Amino acid sequence: MKFLFGLVLGLLLVPLFLYCYLSMGLAPVATSAPPFPFEKRITGMALHARVDKEAPKDFPVQSTEENLAAGAHIYRTHCAVCHALPGQPQSAIAEGMFPKPPHLFKGKGVTDDSAGETYWKVANGIRLTGMPAFEQTLGRVQVWQVSLLLAGADKLPPSVQTILRQPLPDVK
Repeated sequence: MKFLFGLVLGLLLVPLFLYCYLSMGLAPVATSAPPFPFEKRITGMALHARVDKEAPKDFPVQSTEENLAAGAHIYRTHCAVCHALPGQPQSAIAEGMFPKPPHLFKGKGVTDDSAGETYWKVANGIRLTGMPAFEQTLGRVQVWQVSLLLAGADKLPPSVQTILRQPLPDVK
């Protein structure tokens, strides 16, 4: 009987505590605030489970130099503002985001992810990160071109590296 009472009390107190925590403004919601306890673990677990389930296994676009070059131009226009270009620092926009967007040409970037996983993230976006969904605005082929570029970023042909190394124009 004591166990049952404790269980019911616990089930009532936890939601009440969470409601008070959130409604009293104690939750960290500013981009400069530290994350919720277990926030990275919970969101990362959910993201990986969803991507593993839905990421395409077949790639309808080939990793040709032409497609990689097209992906580089798309990346410069739509992605570099948050994820930077090779050898360049991230923008002030990226520095002010939470969580910080990964620098995709520094270290291993996402070259250890399959092109299908990268495609899923670019096409669908990632909630609560600032990563938008691009499939509706760019289209499938362009999303695949960027995904192939990023999946093979550690072995790009010199012509594609040249495109990526050009500095972005100053935004005023």
